[in-house]
Amino acid sequence: MILVTGGAGYIGSHTVVELLNEGKDVIVIDNFSNSKKQTLDSIKKITNKDFKFYEIDYLDREKLEKVFKENQIDSVINFAGFKAVGESVIKPLDYYINNISGALTLLDVMKKYNVKKFVFSSSATVYGEPEKIPITEDCKIGGTTNPYGTTKLYIEQILKDLYKSDNTWDIVILRYFNPVGSHESGLIGEEPNGIPNNLMPYIVRVASRQLKELSIFGNDYDTKDGTGVRDYIHVVDLAKGHIKALQKLEKDQGLFIYNLGTGNGYSVLDMVKTFEKVTGKKVPYKIAPRREGDIATCYSDPTKAKKELNWEATKTLEDMCKDAWNYIEKNGKK
Repeated sequence: MILVTGGAGYIGSHTVVELLNEGKDVIVIDNFSNSKKQTLDSIKKITNKDFKFYEIDYLDREKLEKVFKENQIDSVINFAGFKAVGESVIKPLDYYINNISGALTLLDVMKKYNVKKFVFSSSATVYGEPEKIPITEDCKIGGTTNPYGTTKLYIEQILKDLYKSDNTWDIVILRYFNPVGSHESGLIGEEPNGIPNNLMPYIVRVASRQLKELSIFGNDYDTKDGTGVRDYIHVVDLAKGHIKALQKLEKDQGLFIYNLGTGNGYSVLDMVKTFEKVTGKKVPYKIAPRREGDIATCYSDPTKAKKELNWEATKTLEDMCKDAWNYIEKNGKK
């Protein structure tokens, strides 16, 4: 059985769909701090399959142990954690407590019950200001620009130290670039609480007239159109990367690190124009000052994941825009 923490969240829910479609037995835990109960029903609707669910916080050791006692767990994918970059700057302690203490509690319980296969959801933020573009897995890490990124960096170090102390652990660290889009069914998707931090949900809210206009932070970067360039990856491609990571752990032993991205850099204006083209919706925007900590260009070299995991992103920027809008249309948010 595979335990998925934070399995009702954005990336977690899409990964649970892919796991169930692969015929895996899944247990989901979530405390709904940034997700909704109805997502679990949507997963069942998409897959026509059921799974076990526990409403718990992964910081609650006693309740977490109960999950391990009651089930024969073979591996764990950890999506639990706060993830809003801007919020992490305002509430650093909340982020350090939830993300790091939660991961430590989870790993300690895994150790107690001798469950030693672990897939960790990390982030390209661990590279800080990248030393080269495209970014490869052997680029130096550190110099993170916000507490959210620093929690990912610290947990990666904890995992490396854990593996060094006991190499019977098998660990995959997945460094995501910028996940966007929604499942093509329109039943699950990205729905952050409050004002969105990320570009795609913001564009969608402007297009659906929930927000007046998009703020583009900086148009004087050294890029083709002056706006920031990022590697956007469809969330379903990303979810499939976790299936490949588990397959890797079934056949190989060790600690492995992979970038999950498309290898393509798209600017903010690329995203806006593509969205307008595929949906026919206008996205009014204004240019705002640069944000502190933002970098001009950031995209991945995904060669290693292709070679070692037999994984690559297949969905286009058009797919990402179309599916993100489809979710909003289907759910009456327009």
